[in-house]
Amino acid sequence: MKTLIIGSDGQLGSQLMEFMPNPTGASRKGKDSMRLDISDVHEVENLILSEKPDVVVNAAAITDVDLCEREREMALKVNGIAVRSMARACSVIGSYFIHISTDYVFDGEKGMYKEDDAPNPLNYYGISKLYGEASALAYDETLVVRTSGVFGYKQNFPLFVLKTLQGNGTVKCIDSFYSPIHARLLARAIAELLGRRPYGIINVSGARISRYELAMKIKEFFGIDTGTVVQQQGQSGIVSARRPHDSSLDNSRARALLSFDFESVESNLRTMREELGRETMEG
Repeated sequence: MKTLIIGSDGQLGSQLMEFMPNPTGASRKGKDSMRLDISDVHEVENLILSEKPDVVVNAAAITDVDLCEREREMALKVNGIAVRSMARACSVIGSYFIHISTDYVFDGEKGMYKEDDAPNPLNYYGISKLYGEASALAYDETLVVRTSGVFGYKQNFPLFVLKTLQGNGTVKCIDSFYSPIHARLLARAIAELLGRRPYGIINVSGARISRYELAMKIKEFFGIDTGTVVQQQGQSGIVSARRPHDSSLDNSRARALLSFDFESVESNLRTMREELGRETMEG
């Protein structure tokens, strides 16, 4: 079995390169992988048709929510139109297509969203990702993996909290809920799902938690005595795009299919600690 991972140098893609069978990577930078301009639909299709992989995993996206609001045309190209090209190429050669999507396809009015809940994105990032979902699902041999708050080695909320508290700083947390998951656990889950080859949509995420609660868990888990966590109401700072208040996902379907704990906060923070330790040793 041959796997093509698009976005292989990203936070999730780099982890998928470790877990997926016989992986070949493609990314914009082309570091340790094939170079690919995902905004060029012909380049995307030609790569898939020439490589003829058994499985294509799309882990590439513009995930900066405010950037998507400002650069709507590029957001739609990368998060939506490119996905249509991938699905079309997969249909020609009969590849299994796994596309990574987001909790931001929902408006956050109720939380704990199931796979069949009606999407209603609040911002253009969510709109572009919903377009990508529809494009992927137009091909029958597709699995859309919806996830939430993926974190790992890149700048993200859990890492920001850890470094800020270690530096005796103050972390201000808005009162929003989501279902964060470490990229390594998500990659392992996707690799395990490949063995079952499900179709349609599946939510793979961590447990529902507020950003304030997560920051406090990080402070406790890593035994940090310095720094302060402050809870505040509403969205903070200058943002171009609205965020959902509670975009948490119901991951019952994934829990029924997977054999390991990808959900608990403890498992995710343990993985975070292990990965930080590994980076320190390799560095």
